[in-house]
Amino acid sequence: MKITTFNPCILTKDAESTIRLFEELGFKRHHTKEGIGINNTTNVRMKDANGFYVDVSESEEERTIIRMNVDDLDEATEFLKSRGFRMARHEAADKTIDTGSSRFNIMVSPSGFIMSVSQHIRT
Repeated sequence: MKITTFNPCILTKDAESTIRLFEELGFKRHHTKEGIGINNTTNVRMKDANGFYVDVSESEEERTIIRMNVDDLDEATEFLKSRGFRMARHEAADKTIDTGSSRFNIMVSPSGFIMSVSQHIRT
């Protein structure tokens, strides 16, 4: 398994003001993905001049999670499960979410931090 990117993902009820804050810090909208998962979430991926990323998603839950993109989602999921991680408990628990251009799992560590583990689908 190879990690291809690793960055924070901010889930917030007010995504636009959070996006504006990061724009003021020098981040630019890199791409937007809409209609993700069962809640039809919109995610805005932002990047700064140094190559740092931050993702901002509109959500009823306020939290920051870690986004880790990998080259093999199944391998990464099994790796984390073998170290005590579990799939997040939500309506789509134990199901990989497929957006068409990526697949991801929301994983919770034994201590409670959350990771979104994602693999881009190359076409």
